[in-house]
Amino acid sequence: MTGFVDLNDIRLAYGPGGDGTLALDGLTMAVRRGEFAAVVGPSGCGKSTLMKLATGLIRPQAGTVEVAGKEVDGPVSVAGMAFQNPSMLPWRTTLKNVMLPLEIVQPHRRQLKRDYESYVARAEELLEIVGLKGFGDKFPWELSGGMQQRANLCRALIHDPALLMLDEPFGALDAFTREELWQVMRDLHAEKGFTVILVTHDLREAVFLADRVFVMSARPGRIIVDQEIAFARPRPIDLTYEAQFNDIVHELRGHIAEARAAA
Repeated sequence: MTGFVDLNDIRLAYGPGGDGTLALDGLTMAVRRGEFAAVVGPSGCGKSTLMKLATGLIRPQAGTVEVAGKEVDGPVSVAGMAFQNPSMLPWRTTLKNVMLPLEIVQPHRRQLKRDYESYVARAEELLEIVGLKGFGDKFPWELSGGMQQRANLCRALIHDPALLMLDEPFGALDAFTREELWQVMRDLHAEKGFTVILVTHDLREAVFLADRVFVMSARPGRIIVDQEIAFARPRPIDLTYEAQFNDIVHELRGHIAEARAAA
């Protein structure tokens, strides 16, 4: 395997001693440095389990997980994460929420007090990039759901992670806001060059954002399709209405339907 993120012949079962539900079995995938990868598949196929493995939150019973050439044996410090629920702390302003990882992740934790103003400037720059300029002093309850998710992306990126893990980050938003944030994510990835693994149920989202889409089988999950998405970047949102785009979406949907039928 030669990726920035490598999962090789993974087996993972939940329950005491790994004797419970078999979530993943024989899963192998590699994501190259700077690549935007999306992972799709039937419900319950182990997509979120894959995320936890890649960030070191859990370890497999068999197989290896490597990030940046090192075997993962604990939480991965080079990773940032964003989830469907932004989980903003209600007693902190938007700016303070965005800066929260700096209080936890080294070496930023050591440097935060000394370089506080430069970190504030970094947070404000990210807020401006995602369209939240001037909202740093607002509390989460003063922001819409879409605005909170924009701030959530900033929080995941504030410590300049080399790897960004996205677990259904736009799933709870309305269609128009979701498309707006696809474009924000597209632009952030183009500007910052980090590696992304996106777990999603939205095939349009996967095809619009990703360089490659991995399709998982039904549980126990493994990779059954590795689909290259060859559309030129930057991709305009109008691309999602073109026939070639929708042909790929339908092809991926067919793979998932087959995976469900084979379960």
